[in-house]
Amino acid sequence: MWVARRLAAGIVVVLLVSIVVFAATQALPADPAEAILGRGATPDRIEALRAELGLDRGLVQQYLDWIGGLLSGDLGRSLAANVPVSDLIGDRLVNSLVLLGLAGMISLPLAVLLGAVSAVRRDGVADRLGLGISLVLTAVPDFVIGMTLVMVFATSVLTILPAVALIPAGSSPLAHPDMLVLPVVTLVLAVVPYLYRLVRASMIDVLEADYAQMARLKGMPRGVVMRRHALPNALVPTIQASALVLGYLLSGTILVEFVFRYPGLGSALSDAISSRDLPVIQAITLIYAVAVVVFNLLADVLTVLVTPKLRTAGR
Repeated sequence: MWVARRLAAGIVVVLLVSIVVFAATQALPADPAEAILGRGATPDRIEALRAELGLDRGLVQQYLDWIGGLLSGDLGRSLAANVPVSDLIGDRLVNSLVLLGLAGMISLPLAVLLGAVSAVRRDGVADRLGLGISLVLTAVPDFVIGMTLVMVFATSVLTILPAVALIPAGSSPLAHPDMLVLPVVTLVLAVVPYLYRLVRASMIDVLEADYAQMARLKGMPRGVVMRRHALPNALVPTIQASALVLGYLLSGTILVEFVFRYPGLGSALSDAISSRDLPVIQAITLIYAVAVVVFNLLADVLTVLVTPKLRTAGR
């Protein structure tokens, strides 16, 4: 029942987000018909194209038409490219998911490992060094991290990796691992510091708790205390924060894709905004919103699964 209620709440959030997305895209400056035809188009041609695209209808009717199409699996038709939106962003969605998946699979385990080691060796050299590096990386914007990596590994110093990820159309990003290295590392360096400090703080709190201290006094080895008590309890806030981190990664891919010319949803969104391609903007923005809702739902479910008290309360 709890999962059903949480899912229903997520659907309501997505519906509200769809209204905001539609209203925001309608508020963009310039007319899509004018953007397609150019400045030299006559008013008659502009009005004819607006009628053809359905832009002359009322906003409520346009929204209902859009939502009805989404429910039937129709994302609409690109105003600029005159092709179905699903065809236009299909490959780019896969590319972004590959980038997001690789960054997530590296970031989460790495942050847990580094945070656990730092907590066990609290106030040691490695701990102080880790905290210092994490603070610096947190203060540096993503695009600065990306540009620094490009200068060090692709242009000025080593030149061992490509500076841009110009993956051929129709080709899998995994077929070009060298082009994925810098974008993935940029995202990892952007999110690991936050999770690292969270895991470290959670582990320290658990290790200083009375039950953990009592277990140590009874002769339980440190490794067993870590495995049975510290790590499971420290994972609860980490799992909850991972939803925010994955959402941040998703939004971070927009900037990273721009820096590395990576052909993902972020670059498609940038192109669509430039051309006032409303159906593409609406589809991509809604995809991001749905992804964030799904990430939060998964985080809530995982939190309940690893917390016996919450499992009992949810019944």
